[in-house]
Amino acid sequence: MLSVSPPPSLPLRYHHNRHLIRHRNHRLHFAIRSSSTSSIQESVEEKTAREKNLLSSELYSATPFPSIKEAKRVVLVRHGQSTWNEEGRIQGSSDFSVLTKKGEGQAETSRQMLIDDSFDVCFSSPLIRSKRTAEIIWGSRKVNMITDSDLREIDLYSFQGLLKHEGKAKFGAAFRQWQIDAANFNIDGHFPVRELWGRARNCWNKILAHESRSVLVVAHNAVNQALVATAIGLGTEYFRILLQSNCGVSVLDFAPRVDGGDGSPCICLNRLNQTPDSPVAAGSSAGRKTCKRIILVSHGTTQLDTEATSFYSGTQPMNMLGIIQSQKTAELLLDQNVSTIVSSPKNACVEMATAISRVQEAADCLGADCVPRYVEMKQIQELDVGDILQLSNKDATEVPLLQPGFLNRFEDEALSALWEQSGKAWQSLLNELSDESKPEKIVVAVGDPAIHIALMGHCLNLTADWMGSFHLDAGSISVLDFPDGPTGRGTIRCINYTAHLGRWSIPITRSTIDGEEF
Repeated sequence: MLSVSPPPSLPLRYHHNRHLIRHRNHRLHFAIRSSSTSSIQESVEEKTAREKNLLSSELYSATPFPSIKEAKRVVLVRHGQSTWNEEGRIQGSSDFSVLTKKGEGQAETSRQMLIDDSFDVCFSSPLIRSKRTAEIIWGSRKVNMITDSDLREIDLYSFQGLLKHEGKAKFGAAFRQWQIDAANFNIDGHFPVRELWGRARNCWNKILAHESRSVLVVAHNAVNQALVATAIGLGTEYFRILLQSNCGVSVLDFAPRVDGGDGSPCICLNRLNQTPDSPVAAGSSAGRKTCKRIILVSHGTTQLDTEATSFYSGTQPMNMLGIIQSQKTAELLLDQNVSTIVSSPKNACVEMATAISRVQEAADCLGADCVPRYVEMKQIQELDVGDILQLSNKDATEVPLLQPGFLNRFEDEALSALWEQSGKAWQSLLNELSDESKPEKIVVAVGDPAIHIALMGHCLNLTADWMGSFHLDAGSISVLDFPDGPTGRGTIRCINYTAHLGRWSIPITRSTIDGEEF
């Protein structure tokens, strides 16, 4: 029986004087749009595709997730490089490839990254490449791993085992559809991506029902994409949009309903694709080379961040930790030839932008380039959200700032204003990226985590209701690639990457002291 994916459903929101509610039962008005500016006229083909997506969304199941009584954090890891990854062979759910030496090393790096984390249980795909990765990461922990067939990689039927050029030659139009319209791809009487989304929902039912608070899941590229997407309510059209690299780590936080009742928990994507290697290293996005990139850099920590006395801290200069974060971020971006740095005019953002610029322009002295670089610096008002965030009249001391889903604590008025202003900022960034005189261009945007969360929402063509489904920490970076240029659809290479901060990075798994939230 064919499984179909759930629709992009609206996430949990905090409403003033009301309980948390899930908008899964609301009639959906959602369309996938180009990332281009609104001034670009929608083609007939785009309009037809948009209407097709709306129609298919109405057919998706909107079954809620199981309720939970305690906060739960789930850490997803993709397996290390396999022999068929190295060969460029289509693996699917076949079980003939094993980890390469590089793959074993990636798994070991992930083990070291997670060694201090106290997981309660590990779920693993039964396929050799994933199970071996899980064994390396799980190490000497005494709790047995749980293998689940639903965590196997996407079933690709007749494609499995073929080199990519063989698939193109043998299947022609079907292979082309797999490349450009995977959500509707049909082979051997199956719709693989739709089936995968159905399996991912089954996995979540089992993971959330397990009596554990900290869960490790080791699986595969496509199934991990499906797990992330279904958790935050995105449909099959998001296949290949939320990237999963070999041994990349993604983290999802699940919190029980504040009213204590049954129903879907609050779900937040804490980070996406934190890799053993640099997230800004040269590489492809969903198998395609990218020449245009936006790197979102959250300003470093200020004193107000540590005191949690205000919703907005960007007006203050960075404290010593923030200065260290800026230096670490500048070092991470040194090998990127940044064209433009755009920042909010507020103190912490300007300081972070300046630190990045100074290191970029010293690239020749630092051995990263053979000639000096010139970096254009701009400040745009649209990235300044201080006044907007102050619109909220909720008590800022109710919860610590920059906790998962922190935007849920803002009033609707502030969120609406944030979304509207972020739309203008997004168009400004796309305009910066559209310079045809530079076929390869990297734009760095420095701002508050709140504006960056909204910008990612625009990249994904979501609505303001999704902002509470994402999280960013101070000093983090998120990378948005545009393999088809700024008028095409963006892919997200990573969200909330902090490994570059070294000893000051944000732990993947937090303390699980009784009664303490992650």
